[in-house]
Amino acid sequence: MSDEAVTVQYDGLTLVEMRRRLHQIPEPGYEEFETQAQLLSWIATLPQTHLEVRTWRTGVLVLVHGTSPRLTFGYRTDIDGLPIVEETSYDFKSTHPGFMHACGHDMHMSIALGVLAHFASHPLKDNLLVVFQPAEEGPGGAKPMLASDEFNAWRPDVMMALHIAPEYPVGTVATREGLLFANTSELFIDLAGQGGHAAYPHRTRDMIVAGAHLITQLQSIVARNVDPLDSAVVTIGKLTGGTKQNIIAETARLEGTIRTMSMTAMTAVKARIEALVHGIEVGFECQASIDYGANYTQVWNDGPLVREFMEFVRDKDLAQVVDCPPAMTGEDFGDFLAAIPGFMFWLGVDTPYGLHHSKIEPNEAAIDVAVRVITEYVAWKSSGSTGRG
Repeated sequence: MSDEAVTVQYDGLTLVEMRRRLHQIPEPGYEEFETQAQLLSWIATLPQTHLEVRTWRTGVLVLVHGTSPRLTFGYRTDIDGLPIVEETSYDFKSTHPGFMHACGHDMHMSIALGVLAHFASHPLKDNLLVVFQPAEEGPGGAKPMLASDEFNAWRPDVMMALHIAPEYPVGTVATREGLLFANTSELFIDLAGQGGHAAYPHRTRDMIVAGAHLITQLQSIVARNVDPLDSAVVTIGKLTGGTKQNIIAETARLEGTIRTMSMTAMTAVKARIEALVHGIEVGFECQASIDYGANYTQVWNDGPLVREFMEFVRDKDLAQVVDCPPAMTGEDFGDFLAAIPGFMFWLGVDTPYGLHHSKIEPNEAAIDVAVRVITEYVAWKSSGSTGRG
Protein backbone atom coordinates (compact mmCIF):
# COMPACT_ATOMS: atom_id res chain seq x y z
CA MET A 1 0.00 0.00 0.00
CA SER A 2 1.28 3.47 -0.86
CA ASP A 3 2.68 5.54 2.02
CA GLU A 4 1.73 8.78 0.26
CA ALA A 5 -0.67 10.79 2.40
CA VAL A 6 -3.99 12.06 1.13
CA THR A 7 -3.50 15.83 1.31
CA VAL A 8 -6.99 17.31 1.30
CA GLN A 9 -7.71 20.65 2.93
CA TYR A 10 -10.71 22.90 3.34
CA ASP A 11 -9.81 26.50 3.99
CA GLY A 12 -6.48 25.42 5.48
CA LEU A 13 -7.88 22.61 7.64
CA THR A 14 -6.83 18.99 7.26
CA LEU A 15 -9.39 16.19 7.39
CA VAL A 16 -8.17 15.26 10.87
CA GLU A 17 -8.70 18.83 12.06
CA MET A 18 -12.18 18.85 10.56
CA ARG A 19 -12.97 15.53 12.24
CA ARG A 20 -11.96 17.03 15.57
CA ARG A 21 -14.17 20.07 15.09
CA LEU A 22 -17.09 17.84 14.14
CA HIS A 23 -16.38 15.65 17.18
CA GLN A 24 -17.03 18.68 19.38
CA ILE A 25 -20.54 19.35 18.07
CA PRO A 26 -22.53 16.06 18.20
CA GLU A 27 -26.27 16.57 17.78
CA PRO A 28 -29.33 14.28 17.88
CA GLY A 29 -31.20 13.22 14.76
CA TYR A 30 -32.91 16.02 12.84
CA GLU A 31 -31.30 18.55 15.19
CA GLU A 32 -27.90 18.61 13.45
CA PHE A 33 -28.16 22.37 12.80
CA GLU A 34 -24.62 23.30 13.81
CA THR A 35 -23.24 20.27 11.97
CA GLN A 36 -25.11 21.19 8.80
CA ALA A 37 -23.90 24.80 8.99
CA GLN A 38 -20.31 23.65 9.45
CA LEU A 39 -20.54 21.26 6.51
CA LEU A 40 -22.04 23.92 4.24
CA SER A 41 -19.33 26.38 5.27
CA TRP A 42 -16.55 23.94 4.38
CA ILE A 43 -18.19 22.87 1.12
CA ALA A 44 -18.41 26.53 0.08
CA THR A 45 -14.58 26.76 0.20
CA LEU A 46 -14.19 24.10 -2.52
CA PRO A 47 -13.92 24.79 -6.25
CA GLN A 48 -17.55 25.26 -7.25
CA THR A 49 -17.32 24.74 -11.03
CA HIS A 50 -18.72 21.20 -10.92
CA LEU A 51 -20.65 21.37 -7.63
CA GLU A 52 -24.34 21.78 -6.92
CA VAL A 53 -25.58 21.78 -3.30
CA ARG A 54 -29.01 21.15 -1.84
CA THR A 55 -30.25 20.68 1.71
CA TRP A 56 -32.88 18.27 2.98
CA ARG A 57 -34.01 18.91 6.53
CA THR A 58 -30.69 18.94 8.45
CA GLY A 59 -28.90 16.93 5.77
CA VAL A 60 -26.84 18.03 2.78
CA LEU A 61 -26.64 16.64 -0.76
CA VAL A 62 -23.77 17.62 -3.05
CA LEU A 63 -23.71 16.67 -6.72
CA VAL A 64 -20.35 16.71 -8.48
CA HIS A 65 -21.30 17.00 -12.14
CA GLY A 66 -19.39 14.65 -14.42
CA THR A 67 -17.68 15.73 -17.62
CA SER A 68 -19.63 13.23 -19.77
CA PRO A 69 -21.98 11.39 -17.39
CA ARG A 70 -23.57 8.04 -18.13
CA LEU A 71 -24.66 7.36 -14.57
CA THR A 72 -24.45 8.70 -11.02
CA PHE A 73 -22.43 7.18 -8.18
CA GLY A 74 -23.70 7.76 -4.67
CA TYR A 75 -21.62 7.96 -1.50
CA ARG A 76 -23.44 8.35 1.83
CA THR A 77 -22.30 9.41 5.29
CA ASP A 78 -24.32 9.82 8.49
CA ILE A 79 -24.01 12.98 10.59
CA ASP A 80 -25.80 12.65 13.96
CA GLY A 81 -24.43 11.95 17.42
CA LEU A 82 -25.55 9.90 20.41
CA PRO A 83 -26.90 10.77 23.91
CA ILE A 84 -23.71 9.59 25.66
CA VAL A 85 -21.55 11.46 28.17
CA GLU A 86 -18.03 11.47 26.72
CA GLU A 87 -15.18 9.91 28.72
CA THR A 88 -12.32 10.02 26.19
CA SER A 89 -8.84 11.41 26.81
CA TYR A 90 -9.28 13.97 24.02
CA ASP A 91 -8.55 17.65 24.45
CA PHE A 92 -11.30 18.24 21.86
CA LYS A 93 -14.19 16.63 23.72
CA SER A 94 -17.84 17.28 22.92
CA THR A 95 -19.00 20.80 23.79
CA HIS A 96 -22.64 19.63 23.77
CA PRO A 97 -23.35 18.22 27.25
CA GLY A 98 -24.70 14.70 27.22
CA PHE A 99 -23.94 14.06 23.56
CA MET A 100 -21.00 12.40 21.84
CA HIS A 101 -19.88 11.12 18.44
CA ALA A 102 -19.53 7.62 19.85
CA CYS A 103 -20.34 5.73 16.65
CA GLY A 104 -17.76 7.30 14.36
CA HIS A 105 -20.00 9.67 12.45
CA ASP A 106 -17.40 12.42 12.85
CA MET A 107 -14.90 10.09 11.14
CA HIS A 108 -17.49 9.23 8.49
CA MET A 109 -18.15 12.89 7.71
CA SER A 110 -14.47 13.80 7.41
CA ILE A 111 -13.95 10.89 4.99
CA ALA A 112 -16.92 12.02 2.88
CA LEU A 113 -15.52 15.57 2.87
CA GLY A 114 -12.20 14.20 1.67
CA VAL A 115 -13.87 12.29 -1.16
CA LEU A 116 -15.88 15.38 -2.10
CA ALA A 117 -12.84 17.68 -2.03
CA HIS A 118 -10.89 15.32 -4.28
CA PHE A 119 -13.57 15.08 -6.95
CA ALA A 120 -14.43 18.79 -6.78
CA SER A 121 -10.90 19.36 -8.11
CA HIS A 122 -10.68 16.15 -10.20
CA PRO A 123 -14.19 15.59 -11.63
CA LEU A 124 -15.17 12.19 -12.93
CA LYS A 125 -16.69 11.40 -16.29
CA ASP A 126 -19.79 10.34 -14.35
CA ASN A 127 -21.75 12.22 -11.71
CA LEU A 128 -21.03 11.72 -8.01
CA LEU A 129 -23.64 12.40 -5.33
CA VAL A 130 -22.27 12.80 -1.79
CA VAL A 131 -25.05 12.42 0.77
CA PHE A 132 -24.73 13.76 4.33
CA GLN A 133 -27.69 12.00 5.95
CA PRO A 134 -29.21 12.99 9.31
CA ALA A 135 -30.82 10.82 11.99
CA GLU A 136 -29.11 7.47 11.39
CA GLU A 137 -29.14 6.72 15.12
CA GLY A 138 -32.87 7.38 15.16
CA PRO A 139 -35.56 7.75 14.13
CA GLY A 140 -33.95 6.85 10.79
CA GLY A 141 -33.21 9.45 8.13
CA ALA A 142 -32.51 7.12 5.21
CA LYS A 143 -36.07 6.12 4.33
CA PRO A 144 -37.57 9.64 4.25
CA MET A 145 -34.50 11.02 2.46
CA LEU A 146 -34.80 8.24 -0.13
CA ALA A 147 -38.38 9.36 -0.78
CA SER A 148 -37.56 13.09 -0.95
CA ASP A 149 -37.70 15.23 -4.07
CA GLU A 150 -34.20 16.52 -3.33
CA PHE A 151 -32.70 13.03 -3.36
CA ASN A 152 -34.68 11.77 -6.33
CA ALA A 153 -33.69 14.73 -8.48
CA TRP A 154 -30.16 13.31 -8.35
CA ARG A 155 -30.99 9.66 -7.56
CA PRO A 156 -27.80 7.60 -7.99
CA ASP A 157 -27.50 4.33 -9.89
CA VAL A 158 -25.08 2.80 -7.36
CA MET A 159 -24.50 3.61 -3.66
CA MET A 160 -21.60 3.07 -1.26
CA ALA A 161 -21.02 3.70 2.43
CA LEU A 162 -18.69 2.62 5.21
CA HIS A 163 -18.75 2.22 8.97
CA ILE A 164 -15.79 2.32 11.33
CA ALA A 165 -14.86 -1.00 12.96
CA PRO A 166 -12.98 -0.79 16.29
CA GLU A 167 -11.87 -4.43 16.13
CA TYR A 168 -9.94 -4.20 12.84
CA PRO A 169 -6.49 -2.59 12.49
CA VAL A 170 -5.98 0.60 10.47
CA GLY A 171 -5.37 -0.31 6.85
CA THR A 172 -8.14 -2.92 6.83
CA VAL A 173 -11.50 -2.95 5.06
CA ALA A 174 -13.94 -5.76 5.78
CA THR A 175 -17.12 -6.67 3.96
CA ARG A 176 -18.99 -9.55 2.35
CA GLU A 177 -21.55 -10.48 -0.26
CA GLY A 178 -25.18 -10.45 0.82
CA LEU A 179 -26.12 -9.82 4.44
CA LEU A 180 -23.70 -7.51 6.28
CA PHE A 181 -25.91 -5.96 8.99
CA ALA A 182 -29.10 -7.31 10.56
CA ASN A 183 -32.72 -6.25 10.43
CA THR A 184 -33.40 -4.20 13.55
CA SER A 185 -36.38 -2.86 15.42
CA GLU A 186 -36.74 -0.78 18.55
CA LEU A 187 -39.08 -2.14 21.20
CA PHE A 188 -41.09 -0.16 23.75
CA ILE A 189 -43.69 -1.86 25.98
CA ASP A 190 -45.86 0.12 28.39
CA LEU A 191 -47.76 -1.61 31.19
CA ALA A 192 -50.54 0.03 33.21
CA GLY A 193 -52.13 -1.50 36.34
CA GLN A 194 -53.24 -0.16 39.72
CA GLY A 195 -50.86 1.49 42.17
CA GLY A 196 -51.22 1.69 45.93
CA HIS A 197 -49.67 1.32 49.36
CA ALA A 198 -47.02 -1.40 49.76
CA ALA A 199 -48.86 -2.67 52.85
CA TYR A 200 -51.97 -3.52 50.81
CA PRO A 201 -50.72 -5.41 47.72
CA HIS A 202 -54.04 -7.24 47.33
CA ARG A 203 -55.67 -3.93 46.39
CA THR A 204 -53.20 -3.23 43.58
CA ARG A 205 -51.96 -4.59 40.30
CA ASP A 206 -48.17 -4.30 40.49
CA MET A 207 -46.48 -3.42 37.20
CA ILE A 208 -42.95 -3.95 38.53
CA VAL A 209 -43.84 -7.60 39.06
CA ALA A 210 -45.62 -7.77 35.69
CA GLY A 211 -42.61 -6.20 33.97
CA ALA A 212 -40.20 -8.61 35.66
CA HIS A 213 -42.24 -11.61 34.53
CA LEU A 214 -42.44 -10.24 31.00
CA ILE A 215 -38.67 -9.71 30.77
CA THR A 216 -38.08 -13.32 31.79
CA GLN A 217 -40.62 -14.57 29.24
CA LEU A 218 -39.12 -12.45 26.43
CA GLN A 219 -35.79 -14.21 26.93
CA SER A 220 -37.43 -17.50 25.87
CA ILE A 221 -38.22 -16.23 22.38
CA VAL A 222 -34.82 -16.74 20.78
CA ALA A 223 -34.33 -20.11 22.46
CA ARG A 224 -37.78 -21.52 21.67
CA ASN A 225 -39.41 -19.57 18.83
CA VAL A 226 -36.61 -18.87 16.33
CA ASP A 227 -35.19 -21.50 13.97
CA PRO A 228 -31.84 -22.50 15.51
CA LEU A 229 -30.27 -22.24 12.04
CA ASP A 230 -31.37 -18.59 11.93
CA SER A 231 -30.25 -15.88 14.37
CA ALA A 232 -32.01 -13.31 16.52
CA VAL A 233 -31.49 -11.09 19.55
CA VAL A 234 -34.09 -9.72 21.94
CA THR A 235 -32.57 -7.35 24.49
CA ILE A 236 -34.35 -5.30 27.13
CA GLY A 237 -31.91 -2.57 28.03
CA LYS A 238 -34.10 -0.45 30.29
CA LEU A 239 -36.93 -1.02 32.79
CA THR A 240 -38.57 1.93 34.51
CA GLY A 241 -41.45 1.98 36.97
CA GLY A 242 -42.54 3.18 40.35
CA THR A 243 -41.96 6.32 42.36
CA LYS A 244 -40.99 5.24 45.92
CA GLN A 245 -39.91 2.09 47.76
CA ASN A 246 -43.20 1.75 49.67
CA ILE A 247 -45.55 2.49 46.77
CA ILE A 248 -46.61 -0.29 44.42
CA ALA A 249 -45.95 0.79 40.84
CA GLU A 250 -48.98 1.59 38.72
CA THR A 251 -46.99 1.71 35.48
CA ALA A 252 -43.82 0.22 34.02
CA ARG A 253 -41.99 0.68 30.74
CA LEU A 254 -39.64 -1.77 29.03
CA GLU A 255 -37.27 -0.50 26.35
CA GLY A 256 -35.21 -2.75 24.14
CA THR A 257 -34.18 -3.88 20.70
CA ILE A 258 -34.84 -6.76 18.31
CA ARG A 259 -32.22 -7.89 15.78
CA THR A 260 -32.56 -10.71 13.28
CA MET A 261 -30.69 -12.14 10.32
CA SER A 262 -33.90 -12.61 8.32
CA MET A 263 -37.26 -10.92 7.93
CA THR A 264 -38.89 -14.29 8.64
CA ALA A 265 -37.29 -14.30 12.09
CA MET A 266 -38.27 -10.65 12.68
CA THR A 267 -41.92 -11.45 11.90
CA ALA A 268 -41.83 -14.50 14.18
CA VAL A 269 -40.20 -12.60 17.05
CA LYS A 270 -42.72 -9.77 16.91
CA ALA A 271 -45.64 -12.19 16.79
CA ARG A 272 -44.34 -13.98 19.88
CA ILE A 273 -43.74 -10.69 21.74
CA GLU A 274 -47.35 -9.71 21.08
CA ALA A 275 -48.61 -13.07 22.35
CA LEU A 276 -46.54 -12.84 25.54
CA VAL A 277 -47.63 -9.26 26.19
CA HIS A 278 -51.28 -10.30 25.79
CA GLY A 279 -50.66 -13.06 28.31
CA ILE A 280 -49.27 -10.53 30.78
CA GLU A 281 -52.41 -8.40 30.32
CA VAL A 282 -54.60 -11.38 31.22
CA GLY A 283 -52.41 -12.76 33.98
CA PHE A 284 -51.79 -9.47 35.77
CA GLU A 285 -55.09 -7.74 34.94
CA CYS A 286 -53.42 -4.77 33.28
CA GLN A 287 -53.30 -2.93 30.00
CA ALA A 288 -50.31 -3.00 27.68
CA SER A 289 -49.18 -1.31 24.50
CA ILE A 290 -46.29 -2.07 22.14
CA ASP A 291 -44.37 0.44 20.00
CA TYR A 292 -41.73 -0.91 17.61
CA GLY A 293 -40.21 2.54 17.08
CA ALA A 294 -37.64 2.75 14.31
CA ASN A 295 -37.22 -0.31 12.11
CA TYR A 296 -34.08 -0.67 9.97
CA THR A 297 -33.85 -2.89 6.92
CA GLN A 298 -30.95 -5.31 6.69
CA VAL A 299 -27.82 -4.09 4.90
CA TRP A 300 -27.65 -6.40 1.88
CA ASN A 301 -24.58 -5.97 -0.30
CA ASP A 302 -24.91 -6.43 -4.05
CA GLY A 303 -22.81 -9.52 -4.83
CA PRO A 304 -21.13 -8.51 -8.13
CA LEU A 305 -20.43 -4.97 -6.93
CA VAL A 306 -18.90 -5.92 -3.58
CA ARG A 307 -16.82 -8.70 -5.15
CA GLU A 308 -15.47 -6.24 -7.69
CA PHE A 309 -14.70 -3.72 -4.94
CA MET A 310 -12.84 -6.28 -2.84
CA GLU A 311 -10.83 -7.49 -5.83
CA PHE A 312 -9.94 -3.93 -6.84
CA VAL A 313 -8.73 -2.97 -3.35
CA ARG A 314 -6.64 -6.16 -3.15
CA ASP A 315 -5.19 -5.78 -6.64
CA LYS A 316 -4.21 -2.15 -6.04
CA ASP A 317 -2.91 -2.94 -2.54
CA LEU A 318 -4.96 -0.09 -1.11
CA ALA A 319 -5.84 -1.97 2.08
CA GLN A 320 -5.97 -5.40 3.65
CA VAL A 321 -9.31 -6.90 2.62
CA VAL A 322 -11.19 -9.20 5.02
CA ASP A 323 -14.20 -11.29 4.05
CA CYS A 324 -16.10 -10.84 7.31
CA PRO A 325 -19.13 -12.57 8.86
CA PRO A 326 -22.48 -10.76 9.12
CA ALA A 327 -23.12 -8.70 12.24
CA MET A 328 -26.15 -7.93 14.39
CA THR A 329 -25.37 -4.23 13.97
CA GLY A 330 -28.23 -2.06 12.65
CA GLU A 331 -27.84 0.62 9.96
CA ASP A 332 -30.50 2.51 8.05
CA PHE A 333 -28.25 2.50 4.97
CA GLY A 334 -30.09 -0.77 4.36
CA ASP A 335 -33.05 1.29 3.14
CA PHE A 336 -30.90 2.78 0.39
CA LEU A 337 -29.60 -0.66 -0.61
CA ALA A 338 -33.13 -2.07 -0.74
CA ALA A 339 -33.85 0.46 -3.51
CA ILE A 340 -30.45 1.01 -5.15
CA PRO A 341 -27.69 -1.57 -5.79
CA GLY A 342 -24.55 -0.99 -3.77
CA PHE A 343 -22.64 -2.02 -0.67
CA MET A 344 -21.23 -1.02 2.69
CA PHE A 345 -17.90 -1.96 4.23
CA TRP A 346 -16.22 -1.85 7.63
CA LEU A 347 -13.17 0.41 8.05
CA GLY A 348 -10.60 -0.63 10.65
CA VAL A 349 -9.88 2.04 13.28
CA ASP A 350 -8.07 -0.07 15.89
CA THR A 351 -9.47 0.96 19.27
CA PRO A 352 -10.15 -1.25 22.32
CA TYR A 353 -13.52 0.37 22.98
CA GLY A 354 -16.56 -0.62 20.95
CA LEU A 355 -19.15 1.39 19.08
CA HIS A 356 -21.41 3.50 21.34
CA HIS A 357 -18.82 3.39 24.13
CA SER A 358 -18.09 6.63 25.98
CA LYS A 359 -14.31 6.06 25.67
CA ILE A 360 -14.05 5.13 21.99
CA GLU A 361 -11.09 6.85 20.26
CA PRO A 362 -10.83 5.78 16.59
CA ASN A 363 -7.36 5.95 15.03
CA GLU A 364 -7.50 8.98 12.73
CA ALA A 365 -4.96 7.44 10.34
CA ALA A 366 -7.92 5.47 8.97
CA ILE A 367 -9.31 8.65 7.39
CA ASP A 368 -6.61 8.76 4.70
CA VAL A 369 -6.96 5.02 4.08
CA ALA A 370 -10.69 5.37 3.44
CA VAL A 371 -10.39 8.45 1.23
CA ARG A 372 -7.79 6.72 -0.93
CA VAL A 373 -9.79 3.49 -1.22
CA ILE A 374 -13.01 5.29 -2.16
CA THR A 375 -11.55 7.85 -4.55
CA GLU A 376 -9.43 5.33 -6.44
CA TYR A 377 -12.26 2.81 -6.71
CA VAL A 378 -14.85 5.36 -7.88
CA ALA A 379 -12.40 6.92 -10.34
CA TRP A 380 -11.65 3.49 -11.77
CA LYS A 381 -15.34 2.65 -12.05
CA SER A 382 -16.08 5.91 -13.82
CA SER A 383 -13.17 5.46 -16.23
CA GLY A 384 -14.66 2.47 -17.94
CA SER A 385 -16.91 0.17 -15.92
CA THR A 386 -20.66 -0.07 -16.47
CA GLY A 387 -21.30 0.50 -12.77
CA ARG A 388 -22.68 -2.96 -12.03
CA GLY A 389 -19.54 -5.06 -11.95
